[in-house]
Amino acid sequence: MLKSIAKASLLAAALTLPLSLTSARAEEKTDFKVCWSIYVGWMPWGYLQDSGLMKKWADKYDISVEIVQINDYVESINQYTAGEYDGCSMTNMDALSIPAGGGVDTTALIVGDYSNGNDGIILKDKTELADIKGQSVNLVELSVSHYLLARALDTVGLSEQDLTVVNTSDADMIAAYQTPDVTAVVTWNPLLSEIEADANATKVFDSSGIPGEIIDIMMVNTETLADNPAFGKALVGAWYELMAIMSSDSDEGVAARTAMAEASGTDLAGYDAQLATTKMFYTPAEAVEFTKSAELPKTMKFVAEFLFDKGILGEGAPSPEFVGVSFPDGSIYGDTGNVKLKFDPSFMAMAAEGTL
Repeated sequence: MLKSIAKASLLAAALTLPLSLTSARAEEKTDFKVCWSIYVGWMPWGYLQDSGLMKKWADKYDISVEIVQINDYVESINQYTAGEYDGCSMTNMDALSIPAGGGVDTTALIVGDYSNGNDGIILKDKTELADIKGQSVNLVELSVSHYLLARALDTVGLSEQDLTVVNTSDADMIAAYQTPDVTAVVTWNPLLSEIEADANATKVFDSSGIPGEIIDIMMVNTETLADNPAFGKALVGAWYELMAIMSSDSDEGVAARTAMAEASGTDLAGYDAQLATTKMFYTPAEAVEFTKSAELPKTMKFVAEFLFDKGILGEGAPSPEFVGVSFPDGSIYGDTGNVKLKFDPSFMAMAAEGTL
């Protein structure tokens, strides 16, 4: 998955869409569509569609839910923002910058996982993070890799001014590392593991150093969810039935993970290795606890400040608090008059209580 912020022109296009397009039409309905892109924590969405589990839960609520894979991650978010989809898998950072920053009221329905080592910084022929000072660092600019770098530099008293960021496509990252001129990269799995296997490569920092900050979520349109709670119940019910299956070592669990592995271009061992550096919330109770934690508002403050610093927190944002983000305890970070991102664990709580 290209866990990347849209480039300025792409983002501007999304933000200037007519209001009639930037919100899914809020109304009672029976047919829904959500989209997702390739990433270890989102492979279950494809399996839900292919296995019939999504249909099973949709039928329970007399609705239909189509789950669509989109190969371009940023494009999937833009299509959600434009109202083409009722939900979309994305990171907390991208949700704040693109749909919420663009005025689309969005709810974190299923907090699925956070990166716990899937994203990392690698230096060539150096072994300490502080050695990055003065180097050119190749990464996907304005992505979670860029965010990870900023957070890592804080831990050793450095800032981006102490190095040079070189924007590099994820598709080119492995080849770039093989060239003599590239001495530092920031990327995510499976690229991270492949580069780290080089004899001269040392991983000096990874996302396990900032646990809970790079979060992978199924985001849905708030108004659509409010008018159609069955939509939320069906998605959540199907997701946690699959979580129970895929987290087991039963034949069914192995078969599910094998199918997800193949769909993502690897084998079972490769997929399980990626899962090992992903903190999956396999039970709804875990996800609810995380969403209610005191750490989440702090994380979103970090994220908002990063986005504002890079000039991508909504068009004309005057401060990091431009977009309001609400949390389960009723607190709000940012503008209370412009709350466009909501962390609402109520549907996950119903799954935990067995009341779906």
